[in-house]
Amino acid sequence: MKTPVLLCVLLFSQSWTFEFIFDGEWESETSGPSDQYHQSWRYRRNVLTSGEEEDFEDKLYVFMRYKAIQGNDITVKSYKVESRITLRFAHTTVKSSVLNSGPSAQSIGFNVQIPKRAFINNFTMNVNGNTFVGSVKEKTVARNLYALARARGKAAGIVRTNSQSMETFRTEVHVPPGSKVEFELHYQEMMQRKLGVYQHTLHLQPGRLVPLLQVDVYIFEPKGIKFVTASNTLGEQFADLTKITHTKDKAHIVFRPTLQQQRKCENCTESAVDGVFTVNYDVDRESNAGELQVSDGHFVQFFAPSDLSPLSKNIVFVIDVSGSMWGLKMKQTVEAMKAILDDLSMDDYFSIIDFNHNARCWSEDLVQASSIQVDEAKKYVQSIRPNGGTNINEALLKAVQILVRASNQGLIDPRSVSMIILVSDGDPTVGEIKLSTIQKNVKRVMREEFSLFSLGIGFDVDFDFLERIAMDNRGIAQRIYANHDAAEQLKAFYSQVSSPLLRTITINLPENAVNNVTQNRFDKFFSGSELIVAGKLQPSDLTTLQSFTTAAAANMDLNIQTEADIRELDSVLGTHQHSFSGFARQMWAYITVNQLLAERSLAPTASKKRRITQRIVALALEHQFVTPFTAMLVEGHDQGRAERLIADSPRDSKHGCCSATAPLSRPPPVQPLVYSNPPWLLPTVAPNPKEVAGVHESIIPGHITGVDSDPHFIIHLPKSNMDICFNIDSRPGHILNLISDPGTGVTINGQLVGSKKMKNNKIQTYFGTISIYSKTDSVQVIVGTDRINLMEGRNNHSFSWGATVELALNRMRVTIVKEQHVTVMIDGKISVMVVLHRVWKKHPVQVDFLGIYMSSDNKYSTQVHGLIGQFAKEPKVKVYGVHEGADPKKKKATMEVKGNKLAVTRGWQKDFRRDKKRGSDVYCWFIHNSGKGFIDGSYTSYILPQLDSFLTAI
Repeated sequence: MKTPVLLCVLLFSQSWTFEFIFDGEWESETSGPSDQYHQSWRYRRNVLTSGEEEDFEDKLYVFMRYKAIQGNDITVKSYKVESRITLRFAHTTVKSSVLNSGPSAQSIGFNVQIPKRAFINNFTMNVNGNTFVGSVKEKTVARNLYALARARGKAAGIVRTNSQSMETFRTEVHVPPGSKVEFELHYQEMMQRKLGVYQHTLHLQPGRLVPLLQVDVYIFEPKGIKFVTASNTLGEQFADLTKITHTKDKAHIVFRPTLQQQRKCENCTESAVDGVFTVNYDVDRESNAGELQVSDGHFVQFFAPSDLSPLSKNIVFVIDVSGSMWGLKMKQTVEAMKAILDDLSMDDYFSIIDFNHNARCWSEDLVQASSIQVDEAKKYVQSIRPNGGTNINEALLKAVQILVRASNQGLIDPRSVSMIILVSDGDPTVGEIKLSTIQKNVKRVMREEFSLFSLGIGFDVDFDFLERIAMDNRGIAQRIYANHDAAEQLKAFYSQVSSPLLRTITINLPENAVNNVTQNRFDKFFSGSELIVAGKLQPSDLTTLQSFTTAAAANMDLNIQTEADIRELDSVLGTHQHSFSGFARQMWAYITVNQLLAERSLAPTASKKRRITQRIVALALEHQFVTPFTAMLVEGHDQGRAERLIADSPRDSKHGCCSATAPLSRPPPVQPLVYSNPPWLLPTVAPNPKEVAGVHESIIPGHITGVDSDPHFIIHLPKSNMDICFNIDSRPGHILNLISDPGTGVTINGQLVGSKKMKNNKIQTYFGTISIYSKTDSVQVIVGTDRINLMEGRNNHSFSWGATVELALNRMRVTIVKEQHVTVMIDGKISVMVVLHRVWKKHPVQVDFLGIYMSSDNKYSTQVHGLIGQFAKEPKVKVYGVHEGADPKKKKATMEVKGNKLAVTRGWQKDFRRDKKRGSDVYCWFIHNSGKGFIDGSYTSYILPQLDSFLTAI
């Protein structure tokens, strides 16, 4: 079998390899295999065993690897790689200085492996003082200009290799002895967040010992860097040579092995530097609102919420079991499927279809992922024996039919996520084999709420088709390389889509403030990923920009608002030496070009494709990107003669040029978050000038009851038009009941937190946590000074105080106003406001605390009780004998209430709804001894064991 394998390698090299050589012959410019070759390989793959096919791919991968510097009798003076990552956008520069130290003229090669998602945007070369400078042009224009020099073979090129995620830029230059050549390549890419990590990969293959070999990666993330790590596959001897400097918002990763450290052995002349250098990091996220940044006349909105409960899933797995899957491919697919099935939760529903020339269903209906059903499914997958042809059309139509039937029968939760995951290693050979027809057939029966994800295993799979059919149905495609870790690749992909957190996400910005907005509507958001929207700012006098995000989570709807200072980031970038100041402009163009490429692949007509191509070319020229429709023309002068070479990017129908991205769409009109206070709430506004001057006005808060500070209770009695105050002197950690109403199922409790140290020989206490629990709805809102947690059944969601967010459940609405307050409305009858008080972090005594305010018009049942709830049934109060006290401002009196005669003092407490810093005075009659005689029993009777507890009888 070796001869056919080598023959295939030769065929592949002639069909795919770009061999562009200075002062050499121009070789093949074919952008893909010929139809004849494609058909012959399709036939061949049906007779190859899995082991032979894997051997073919391994040989192909080795054949296509290039060392960075190639040539004999050359000296590499330096090899430097520098990446500047600013807000997830990376600009990478690779430089090398080489000397022809041999006795004769020779060709020197410069090869750089770059990510397939990256766009080359500059290449320069200096040969003995003659500088060649690159500029991006439309491909046909570049080729026509190049044609004058074509006979002399002046060229550089991009070679698409069969590696997992890389392609190779390759050039060669023929130089006389003693000549010095300097190469410099620039490329840009946007970091993609997967499983909670941004990964930046650099391939280091200098091919020589280098006196100065250095890698520098600079990261700048204004909101903060959560963690940063670096690793490499170079070997044990390089394990401890990476240095990381990490501050709150900046990181610098340096890799600088000495000449001796680069050697394969102590006296070796060969370099051991041959592998991958990887930097992983993630950013701090203060809230689930995301991060809005403005720079250089552009905006970028990052959205990556966490602390949300996953949505349930409905999945149909569609597995290719044709003859070509025999052997290692099937073994690894089974291994991956067993692990994936184990990962399903009891809330998930699933089925399995395996197909060759026919499609068979393990179950005609979706079944719950119970342990019994999962075990049965694993046994079924284990029993599969591959054979026959490939009928993708029938298999996908059956998968859609299963989901449609479940939906029609009302078995699918409208808030769940429904998806089909296709795993295949080849093209259709049985039934409908025309790819465009299969795509139309699936599109016709798929519903808007379903998604299709395609996984292509191995070399021969038509990845372009899998990518198109996935994009056309709200999914993505990924290639799985058929080698020893294919099972891990399958499981890793599933991990990316196994935890959907949100559906129907829309990120809007005011239409009068922005234009040219990238995709801003997304079907799903998966845990550990990130959604990004970018656009241009319109000229205006605005100083801040706001974004408004709506989404559906498990059993609730979200409405989130965030904002950014338009000038702040540019002023910060100006002070950072290694940041990439043009990141926002280039990121917007990068996203837009990729989305247009995806849109073009789905365009139904040639005229529409042409219009999209024109837009791609215009953007690529403006932003200097080498794309499938542009090329880099490199021009210089050699001995007075004009020289031109071309860096071209091949289009690749088998391997795809770009990852799947939803097509561009015009953003819908902005729907800003409209937060309206209940009528009893006072807005937070600037303090009254008279109050600032020391004149405290009495602001009687109509129909308001509240608890604030350490803790001071204010009880408004509407019938008596009177406010009564008392303090509770309890201990840190105690949970006090404020409202306990078994009739409505609502209980509101507050947990005390103590001051940092004693003051006047006592620890002051404040509310550090407020719990609002509706037993009827099984919903609990726990408001703390750090986060707001919402627990609904088995779903737990968490939000910070860092953004304005509105959450809508069936009978409950929760609104968080950034760094101000939280309001909770239950069934339109009970409303509560929790105010946040921040203190100086280094304050020697005080801590952050909460205040709580409730409307006296809240509608409770007759069973309501609690320190506040008991006064829903207003007691009769009589105050008499008012007289002067020791303090002329604090008159004294006698109060009759609940059969008790109490000595009371006229004073005031603070209402902090209007001004959290100074508060407004509320005049009231003060009850001493922790409200004794005014409240039923002792305050100790209101201490509960848990935040969701109800009171027992007092």
